[in-house]
Amino acid sequence: MTSTWMNAIDKCSASALTSGDLQPVQVEQDVMEDAGMRFVVRWVSSLAAKDALKNDAPKNEVRNEVKVAIPGGPRDPDFNPFLNPDPELTVGALGDEHVVILNKFPLCDRHLVLARRSFEEQLLPLTRSDFAALATIMGEAGGTGLYNGGAAAGASQRHKHLQWIPATHGNASLEFYAAGLPTDLQEQEVATHASLVMKHCFVRVNCGQDVPIDAAADSLFAGFERACHQLDLTPGVDGLLAPFNLLAGNGWLLLVPRSQECFEQISISAVGFGGTLYTRTPEQIEAIRQEGPLRVLAAVSC
Repeated sequence: MTSTWMNAIDKCSASALTSGDLQPVQVEQDVMEDAGMRFVVRWVSSLAAKDALKNDAPKNEVRNEVKVAIPGGPRDPDFNPFLNPDPELTVGALGDEHVVILNKFPLCDRHLVLARRSFEEQLLPLTRSDFAALATIMGEAGGTGLYNGGAAAGASQRHKHLQWIPATHGNASLEFYAAGLPTDLQEQEVATHASLVMKHCFVRVNCGQDVPIDAAADSLFAGFERACHQLDLTPGVDGLLAPFNLLAGNGWLLLVPRSQECFEQISISAVGFGGTLYTRTPEQIEAIRQEGPLRVLAAVSC
C-alpha cells in the first residue's frame, strides 16, 4: 500500500542510503523446521565485518558509533540515538509524543523505530499513546509491531521505542503461528500455542492495515494489559516491568516474559518469537540447528 508515511519513509531512506547514514545489514540465511513451523535463521555477515572494524578502531571511534536495535549489538550506556536522532534518519514527528526514525542498521527495507520524543525507560509499561503510534503505521501498511522490553529481552537502548517491519516474505510475523491458534476467538480473548512451552499469551486484537487508529490503539492497549494480567507481569516498586517481548500483527498480540538475553551468546529479541532468528557467525546457526529453534526460544524465556 502506498501512503503518506510510506512515501516519506522511502524518500528518507533513499537520501540516507546516498549519504551513507543508512547501513542495511547483509545476511545469509538458512531455513529450519521445528514442530511443523518454518524458522528463518539469518547470519548477519555485515556484523562480523563491523565487529572486526570495531576491534581495530581507536576507543573514541567505537564510543561514538551509533548502535540502533541490531540483535546482539553492543550497548553504550552513555549514548542515546533517539533523544536527538540523526536528521538524515528522521522521517518525522508522529503525534505529540513519538518520532519515526529509520533504523540505522535495518534488518529489512522500511525497518522503523518509533521512539518517544522525551526519555522514558524501556521497561516502563507501554501506554495507549505508544500503541497509537504503532497503529498509525500499521493502519497504513500492515506489518508487525515489535517491542524489546529491557536488555534481557534484546533491547539495545534504554530509551523507550517500538519497532515496525513490513509484511515481507522472511520477516518476523505472527502469521507464523496461525495454524496453531484458534480462529473463533472474539476480540480480547486469550490463547496459548501448543508448541510454545514457555510462559506466553496471545490476545485477539483489532489491528492491521485499514483499521482506524483509535480502534486499533484501544484494542492493542487493552490486549497488552490483558496479557500482562494473564502472565502476572506487573510493575515493581520502581514502576518498571520485568523483561518481556511483544509482537503485534495479523489480528494478534503476543507477550512473552524473558529470563535472559542470550542463548550461547546468540542474542534473542522479539523478531525471534516471530520466526526469524539472527546470528553473528555461521557457527551460531549450527548451534540453533542442534538445539532446535523452539528450545532456543524456551531457553531465554520463563
